[in-house]
Amino acid sequence: MSFAELWAELLPLGRDERTGGYRRYSWTDADAACRAWFARTATGLGLRTDCDRNGNLWAWWGWPGEHAAIMTGSHLDSVPDGGAYDGPLGVVSAFAAIGRLRDDGFRPARPIAVAAFTEEEGARFGVACLGSRLLTGAVDPATARQLRDRDEVSLAAAMRGAGRDPGLLGRDDDLLANLGACVELHIEQGSMLADLDAAVGVADGIWPHGRWRLDFTGRPDHAGTTRLPDRRDPMLPFAATVLAARAAAEERGALATVGKVAAEPGAANAISATVHAWLDARAPDDATLAGVVGDVWTTAQQQAARHGVQVARTQESVTPAVTFDSRLRDRVVAVLGAAGRPAPVLATGAGHDAGVLAGRIPATMLFVRNPTGVSHAPAEHAEPADCEAGVAALATVLADLAGQ
Repeated sequence: MSFAELWAELLPLGRDERTGGYRRYSWTDADAACRAWFARTATGLGLRTDCDRNGNLWAWWGWPGEHAAIMTGSHLDSVPDGGAYDGPLGVVSAFAAIGRLRDDGFRPARPIAVAAFTEEEGARFGVACLGSRLLTGAVDPATARQLRDRDEVSLAAAMRGAGRDPGLLGRDDDLLANLGACVELHIEQGSMLADLDAAVGVADGIWPHGRWRLDFTGRPDHAGTTRLPDRRDPMLPFAATVLAARAAAEERGALATVGKVAAEPGAANAISATVHAWLDARAPDDATLAGVVGDVWTTAQQQAARHGVQVARTQESVTPAVTFDSRLRDRVVAVLGAAGRPAPVLATGAGHDAGVLAGRIPATMLFVRNPTGVSHAPAEHAEPADCEAGVAALATVLADLAGQ
C-alpha cells in the first residue's frame, strides 16, 4: 500500500472530533486500535509481528541471526490533543518504505525491523520514552509498574487490562543484540527545515532535557472570608515559579515550560490546598540544563517560604545530551546526497526513542519538514509531497544499510 493509503487508515484512530487533536494514550481503547492497525499493516506486507516484554510492537522483514537488523519506526501514542504526525509519521513511513523496496525487487541482506514504542510521550504515566527506557534498562521495572495515571490506575493494572504481563517488564539484552542500527523518521518539531527550504534533514543530536513535578502545599480556606495576610495560598509561589522558569530559560539560552498544572480541591471560591505543576526544561548542554532547573527550584523554595507554603520536587525523567553516531549520521548524509536528496544536519530539543537507543546501538534520525513549526497540537502538519520525500529518503537509507 502507498503512504497515502496507510496514512488514511491510521488517521481517524484516537482522534477527538471536538478538538481535532489526538488522545492516543497507552493501554487504552485508542491504543488498542492503533496496535491492531500495526499488526494488520505488517501482516499485509508479509512481515512477522510480535510485542516485546515492555509492550513495544515489532514487525520483521527477515529473521535476526547472523546479521543484526536495521531498525526504523517511531511511536503511535500522543500527548493530549496532539497532532497527527508526531510519531505515526515514522511508523507509516517505515511501512511505506518497505512496500516501496519490495515493489522495486529489493531483498535485504540483513533484517529490517519496524518498531512502535509504547508510552513515548509519557502522557498517561508521566515518563517519556518509557518503552525504550525499559528495553534498554534505563528505568527500573519495579518503579515502572507503580507509575500511575491521573485516575490512580497503575501501569501494571493497565497492562493487565490489555492482556499483557507487567511482571515481564525490564531490560531485554537479547532483543537489543538483534539490532544493529536505528534510523527513526520523525516530523521536525520546529521550523529549521522550512527556513532551509529542505524537505528532509538528518539529526545531529538531541538537547538534554527532563521533567520535574513540583508540589506546593498550603492551607485550604474560604476565598471570600480569609484575609490576605492570613492565607497560605500555594497558588502564589506556583505563579512566581512559572515566571522564574521563563526568566531562567531566557537568561541561559534554554527552554522551560510549565504546561500541566492541577489544583486541589479545585473550587473556584476556595484557596487551594495543593498545586501540582510539571516543569519541562531543555538546554543546549547538561550544565545549562542544571542551571535552569536550579534557578527554578531556588525561586520555588524562596516563594514557598514567603507565603508559608511547603514545596517538594520530584524528578520524573531526565535525559542527558545525545550525540548520534557520527559514522552512521555521515553515511546517511552521503547516501542521500549521492541519490540526489541532499539533507542538512540539525539538532533538536525534542526527545525521541532513538535518543534512548543511542546509548546501546548506533542511531540517527531523519526529520520531515513542518511548514508551521507547530507540534504537540492539532496544527502540526507536513505536506503530502514532503511525506513522500521522507518515505523515499528512508527507503534509500534502508536499502543502503540493509543491502550489505
